[in-house]
Amino acid sequence: MKKVRKAATIPFTVGGGIRDIAAIETLLDLGVDKVSINTAAVRNPDLIKEASHRFGSQKIVVAIDGRKNARKSKLPRLEVVIRGGMEGTGLDIVAWARKVEKLGAGEILLTSKDADGTKEGYDLEMTKAVAEAVGIPVIASGGAGKLEHLYEAIVLGKASAVLAASIFHFGEISIPQAKRYLAEKGISVRIL
Repeated sequence: MKKVRKAATIPFTVGGGIRDIAAIETLLDLGVDKVSINTAAVRNPDLIKEASHRFGSQKIVVAIDGRKNARKSKLPRLEVVIRGGMEGTGLDIVAWARKVEKLGAGEILLTSKDADGTKEGYDLEMTKAVAEAVGIPVIASGGAGKLEHLYEAIVLGKASAVLAASIFHFGEISIPQAKRYLAEKGISVRIL
């Protein structure tokens, strides 16, 4: 982790498998800028409150994974899922987003498990619902396949930022190309 921190020239967030304050503290001591928690936050919401109080809300990202349920389902239309999307919680995604904000989360990383990996675009319904419900930044994740998807997530989905992976990993779009495109569309981008 220290080698990655040394090499990284941008803010560095780590998530996955973080279950308690000790793990958060260890990561922050290693130089990580922010820590992302998901399943542990759902199972123990007080972890968000304790972590934000101890380390500052700007250091705590709550990752929310969601899926859509059928309209006639007894489950919420937009449901929080945990364990990498494998387990439903019965929690409404908008209500959970509001709660994590009240508990002290500094931002939300929102991933649509339905859209993730499809390259067919972000889940704009889910993104907009969460972004309009909270006052903290919402990062849209899951589904980017072309430059227009990045723009749509910000403009139509009201996301504060976007996360994309495979389009960059597989060289389909370069990061400078994405930044230029968004800047040309009037979206504020960080130029490093």
